[in-house]
Amino acid sequence: MKKLLDYSYYPGCSLHASASEYDLSTRELFKALGIGLTEVPDWFCCGATPAHNVDELLSLSLCAKNLELADKVEGDMAVACASCFSRLKTAQHVLGVSEVKRKQVEKAIDAPVKLDSNVKHLLEILAKDLGLERLAAAVNKPLSGLKVACYYGCLLTRPADVPNLDCAEAPTIMEKVIEAVGAETVAWTHRLECCGANFTLSRPGVVIQLTNAVLESAKAAGADCIMVGCPLCHGNLDIRQKEIEGVYNTSYGLPVFYLTQLIGISVGLGADKLGLDAMMVNPMPLLKEKGLL
Repeated sequence: MKKLLDYSYYPGCSLHASASEYDLSTRELFKALGIGLTEVPDWFCCGATPAHNVDELLSLSLCAKNLELADKVEGDMAVACASCFSRLKTAQHVLGVSEVKRKQVEKAIDAPVKLDSNVKHLLEILAKDLGLERLAAAVNKPLSGLKVACYYGCLLTRPADVPNLDCAEAPTIMEKVIEAVGAETVAWTHRLECCGANFTLSRPGVVIQLTNAVLESAKAAGADCIMVGCPLCHGNLDIRQKEIEGVYNTSYGLPVFYLTQLIGISVGLGADKLGLDAMMVNPMPLLKEKGLL
């Protein structure tokens, strides 16, 4: 397909490791939609959760250097991971309002800070740059009858003055995107609540409690599955789901899809191009029941 749009692409660490299916489905979906992605040359970790809790200058410098590297590729920066998106946008915000910190970072990376670089989450590219009408026109297998709980988590829209992706407390961008490809969305209480993120390593008990509340809310709302745009959220909801069911003596059986996987199904991509076999909660029975495979 002829390219409609072109972006530099910052996959981040998770998409080259534990969330490789998110990377695969992103590349395949964007190729199918005619959206070009050129990986940022020599990119490295943005610092994610640990860096800014240890050393602010380090955290800001990591993000600033990646923004400088992305400037070598034509187009805005496309980011899939909510944590990477949050850190890159936060760095731009902080360095934009503090000349002192900006000068410190420019000395650290030995280059000017790219404050005018547009950093966009995949949702923004699909909903606004490509547009919902063009997205809907690309569908050949509508997700009819599939009830989806859209899970934003903590970082996609908050804090209010940083991501500028959507309304911080009442976002609708996820719902609009997945409804454009034929799915039905459910109204539920925990779509903005924290899953525990990286506490999964240091405080697993806390994560089990928080994630159970998310799963319980989605199930109570009648969802068939959950859709996410964050590898940390996906890990807690998918990988720990069986453990959580054991702790709380319940059964959720909710497949947890990356947004690119569900949209990929709707445009006719096969399971092998979407990494569906990497999901811990098997999505195949649900997809077959809905006539989507």
